[in-house]
Amino acid sequence: MFAIPSGELIWLALAILAAGVLTGLLAGVFGIGGGAVIVPVLFEVFRVAGVPDTVRMQLCIGTSLAIIVPTTLRSYFTHKAKGLVIPTVIRLWTAPAIAGVTLGALAAAFAPPSALKLAFVLIASLIAANLLWGNRRWVIAGHLPGRGPMTVYGFLVGVASSLMGVSGGSLATMVLTLYGQPIHNAVATSAGVGVPITIAGALGYIIAGMPHQAVLPSFSLGFVSLIGVAMIAPLSSFFAPLGARISHRLSRRALEIGFALFLLLAAGRFLFSLLVHY
Repeated sequence: MFAIPSGELIWLALAILAAGVLTGLLAGVFGIGGGAVIVPVLFEVFRVAGVPDTVRMQLCIGTSLAIIVPTTLRSYFTHKAKGLVIPTVIRLWTAPAIAGVTLGALAAAFAPPSALKLAFVLIASLIAANLLWGNRRWVIAGHLPGRGPMTVYGFLVGVASSLMGVSGGSLATMVLTLYGQPIHNAVATSAGVGVPITIAGALGYIIAGMPHQAVLPSFSLGFVSLIGVAMIAPLSSFFAPLGARISHRLSRRALEIGFALFLLLAAGRFLFSLLVHY
């Protein structure tokens, strides 16, 4: 392990605190855990702190998944209290999503950082494109598919979540709306699916990171930074219910566009990192 330089602690703390607030708000508004915000912020924080590139992306993803466990829980229960969750989706997606997350965490232990960065770029770009150009009237069918296709969807959401460090809310919402589910029900249900995804993902990255403990920062448990969790998780969890209430008051289209632009900016940053190794 190595210690984070003391001169960077103030900058690190401010960046992480800001990410905590934004994460909680986005979790409530979009039914997401907020990992798409946390991962890019932590990537810059850990870069400045001197975390080796060989483990930096894994540490970002594992820490993100651990952070958004309580955020996703609070977001889910807030939406569930309104009676918007679709129980059938939770039941059909939980097991395959956990299997997908587990596979992704195992891959992270052996995959080069460039593969994880590329996964973030592709998935974030897909979500952003759907937010910018997706038409809510576009549907594959007016009802959910059978058990087989639902199992596949759950597995793919789990894999993508594990490779990107997110709860899968944006992807799950996209799938559900394509099958004619009302947006508010899709958001609420996506938050519920994110609960097992984040728990299994955090545990998987802890285990996957144990062999790399010697090159990780102080206070890391596998690929999870305990400092990052301690600073961001309480704030993001606190602000998640506020985000859920805001979602019913503000222009959702404006929020979608803003979030999509942020995702494209983050994807561009990782793409730049892939090209110049920075």
